[in-house]
Amino acid sequence: MDAIHSLQLILRNAFKDVETTDTNTNAIHSKLGDLRLEGMQELEAVTSEMVRLIETATVPILAVDVEGLVNGWNMKIAELTGLSVDNAIGKHLLTLVEDSSSETVQKMLVMALQGKEEKNIQFEIKTHGSRTEAGPISLVVNACVNRDLQESVVGVCFVAQDVTVQKIVMDKFTKIEGDYRAIVHNPNPLIPPIFGMDEFGWCSEWNPAMTKLTGWNRDEVVDKMLLGEVFGTNTACCRLKNQESFVNLGVVLNNAVTGNEPEKVPFGFFARSGKYVECLLCVNKKLDMEGGAVSGVFCFLQLPSHELQQALHIQKLSEQTAMKRLKALAYLKTQIRNPLSGIIFSRKMMEDTELRPEQKRLLQTSSMCQRQLSMILDDSDLSSIIDGYLDLEMIEFTLNDVLIASISQVMMKSTGKGIRILNETAEEVMEETLYGDGVRLQQVLADFLLVSVNFALKGGQLSVVASLTKDQLGRSVHLARLNLRITHVGGGIPEALLNQMFETDGDATEEGISLLISRKLVKLMNGDIQYLREAGRSTFIINIELAAANRVAIWGEKRMSDLPRIQ
Repeated sequence: MDAIHSLQLILRNAFKDVETTDTNTNAIHSKLGDLRLEGMQELEAVTSEMVRLIETATVPILAVDVEGLVNGWNMKIAELTGLSVDNAIGKHLLTLVEDSSSETVQKMLVMALQGKEEKNIQFEIKTHGSRTEAGPISLVVNACVNRDLQESVVGVCFVAQDVTVQKIVMDKFTKIEGDYRAIVHNPNPLIPPIFGMDEFGWCSEWNPAMTKLTGWNRDEVVDKMLLGEVFGTNTACCRLKNQESFVNLGVVLNNAVTGNEPEKVPFGFFARSGKYVECLLCVNKKLDMEGGAVSGVFCFLQLPSHELQQALHIQKLSEQTAMKRLKALAYLKTQIRNPLSGIIFSRKMMEDTELRPEQKRLLQTSSMCQRQLSMILDDSDLSSIIDGYLDLEMIEFTLNDVLIASISQVMMKSTGKGIRILNETAEEVMEETLYGDGVRLQQVLADFLLVSVNFALKGGQLSVVASLTKDQLGRSVHLARLNLRITHVGGGIPEALLNQMFETDGDATEEGISLLISRKLVKLMNGDIQYLREAGRSTFIINIELAAANRVAIWGEKRMSDLPRIQ
């Protein structure tokens, strides 16, 4: 633009100098003619160079005459619009710009033709040919007035800058910003409370939901320091509970600014009314237009709905009730252990006295029941049984001892109902030496016996029969498969209770839990439970795997050890 102005001034001044020269002297007149010719040649060369520079400039340049007809159209604007120089020359400028920009361009032309040069005027110009699909080109132009020797305006030159890409970005940003404001500031109850902070720590956002929650209006908190003035421990708008809460909030905000992944953290503050608000805080970083630098943070508060608050309240009450029951259970366990210790002590004292064989058997039964009770009291975590990772013991026992201890636990109940309990197991099975968790097996049998007695007919009969099959695993060890059947007369166990045992019913009663635990214990012994209904009677079928000793191999080893050694 400066070059064009300079060229105009040079041309005008050159001719003015000629006119003011003394034309009466022939010598001077002749010399002036030579100078004029030489000056004109130089000006013609400069003008040609200027035209070449304008045509090949890297910025769009166009020119119009006083009628608004295009008389200048450089290669850059031809490239941007897809309209060649030949096709552009002679067209009115208003026919080449977008309709939305016609008024702006018309006003700029009128002002320029009056000698007033405007700067940084933005308008859109149409595209042609292969560039049509790309859409209009956005230009920011400066107007330069062209004048003749008499200082009359003869046209206008426009030097432009292509800002199409920047305009697209700005349009998108404006749309996003408009959508953001429409969403954030919407009073719809579905919009959560939102507040923001810029990169300098000032509060930059405070939506209507935040105003409703805190009681503080937007104009009362925006442009205040978020940490200290808006949220703080003393004179802040939203007072935090203590200094630790203040530090934690600062850490969360700093983590978001430094680019850490957002996470929901518990957050609480006192509203203007004095009510303490508990919620979850999620902080997200906010980037600038280029998407590179962090320009602040957005903070979202998640409040539980009324239904969720009720559910949480009920859950809290349930947890309190469960905690009370756990404490009561712990108290009962302690109180049971104390007299149990006394019983164990008394039993041990009795063992040191002279007892008849029958008394010794009763004392042995009492000892096994005490061991079972002690083990149950130690079962503080039932999930270890239900989930199947309880460690079982490996002890030596006989089925006779286990059955007698299990049956003894239901004798009082069966006697009260007039039910006879018959043990129909063969003697060799009863006396078989087995290896496994005899106490857990005793617990399982006692539970199934009790349930069978509870649902057996009064004056009826309950039978227990066991069978044993062995598979030899080694020279002295067998795999023993124990099959136990507990049969009782009557209608049998209710279907709902069986569903609880097999985990097809979510709500379990005390009996259901007992059966479920027993079934899980059997599973841990590589076994399973079946329940068989027949006409007038029902049967629990219990299958488990144990270890058994090979008596022949053991007897042979003993006999060999008795032989004298050969020297």
